[in-house]
Order: sequence, then structure tokens, then C-alpha cells
Amino acid sequence: MKWADLTWSEIPAVLARCGHAAILPVGATEQHGPHLGTGVDFVIAEQLCAAVAEKTGVPMLPTLPYGCSLGHSRRWPGTLALQPTTLIQLVKELGDWAYHSGIRRLFIVNAHVTNAAPLRCALEMLRAEHDDLMVAVINTATVSERVRQFHFADAEDWHANDAETSIMLAIAPDSVRPDKFAEADDPDRTCGCVFAHPVNRTSLNGVTGTPSLASVDKGQAWFDWLTADLAELISRGCSEDPPLPYSYYEAA
Repeated sequence: MKWADLTWSEIPAVLARCGHAAILPVGATEQHGPHLGTGVDFVIAEQLCAAVAEKTGVPMLPTLPYGCSLGHSRRWPGTLALQPTTLIQLVKELGDWAYHSGIRRLFIVNAHVTNAAPLRCALEMLRAEHDDLMVAVINTATVSERVRQFHFADAEDWHANDAETSIMLAIAPDSVRPDKFAEADDPDRTCGCVFAHPVNRTSLNGVTGTPSLASVDKGQAWFDWLTADLAELISRGCSEDPPLPYSYYEAA
């Protein structure tokens, strides 16, 4: 169910079977402390959406591996960030082409927290231009209450924490350095802050949370929750119609 594996002659029938829907995974390439590789966000987005595509029959577009990671600063090497306006325009243009390929329900699945605002802007632009295109931005960490709870359990401003480390142990163990766990834990210093400070001013090592608590078993259970809950949400979206039928361009 990967878009890149389908021929142009196969795409119309695949879309017809799933309500003309598609999934766009969006991640980031950025530092994830001393114990995780820089691809955490796009690896999680890609593997999660591939699993959901198989469960739902909704094709997965190629993953965007770069995101709006400006807040990680230049203190640590590894981050490759896009400007918010670049991400907005990139997703808008991809959405335009997806529409002309027959997609009418676009699920943008975001695995990097600060992509949310640019993706919302792209959503606004797409639905204003294409009257019959429905767009959803779904943030993986809050796809359901049980998923939200394990992501935020050890830090409100979490990053490279127990949740991400456990999931990576389960789905991409080659990107994990367990021998660095003991030095990776770093507390959340953002509680009570008025401003949104960059990571260089909130973390000693690029981590917020306690990755030393991570385990493969927790990671597999949590990834299974993510897959089941996202699949259920996307399945519902494949049959959803707007509450009212009026055109964006139609006068009252």
C-alpha cells in the first residue's frame, strides 16, 4: 500500500476502494540526545503509517523526512531543519498534486511536535483551493488518550524520552545506543515558563525526560496502540462527509 510501489494505472482503483484517501507521513531529522539517531521522528512516522496503510487499505505517500526543527538550535550537530514557510509550501504543493491524482481525503500524520503549526497552515490553503478536498492533520503523540498518556508520562515538553526511546527499541533498534541511557536523562525545565524557549536553553544534552526507563516490551505495546488507534481514526475518516453540502465559493 505504498504510493511509490503503485503504477499510475493501479492508483485509481486503489483510491476508489478507500474513499479516495491517502496518508502523508511527516517527520523530522534532528538531534535526539546522545542515545538515539537523528531519524527518530521520520522513522516512527514511516513505520507507523506503513502499518496503518496495510490495515486500512489507504495508500501511504512517501514520507517527508525533514520538518520545522528550528527550536533544536545549532548547539548539537545532526539537525536538518526547514523554515515553517518552506514546510507550508512543500505540503501545499504536494497536496495540489495529490488532488490531481484523485485524492479527496488527505490524512497528514505528523510525528514532530513543531510541525503542527505549518501543517495546519497548509491544510487551510489546500481546503480553500480545492472545494472537495478534505484534509486532516493528526499528531501521533495525541492520536488517542492512551497514546497521549505514555508520551507525556515523564515530561510535559518531552523529547527523546521514555516513549520515543522504547518505540525505537521495538521498531528500529539499530538507531538506539543503550550504553548511553545512563547519561541521557534530563528533567523538564519548561514548567511555569511564559515563553517557548529553544532546546539549547531547556536541556543539557538535547533530551527532555527519562529514556533510562525504556524497554522493548513497552515500545512494542505502545507502537501497537499507535497503529490500532490511528487505523481506527483513518478508517472513520474514509467514510466521513462534511456536515453540510455548501460550496466554499457559493454565496449564501
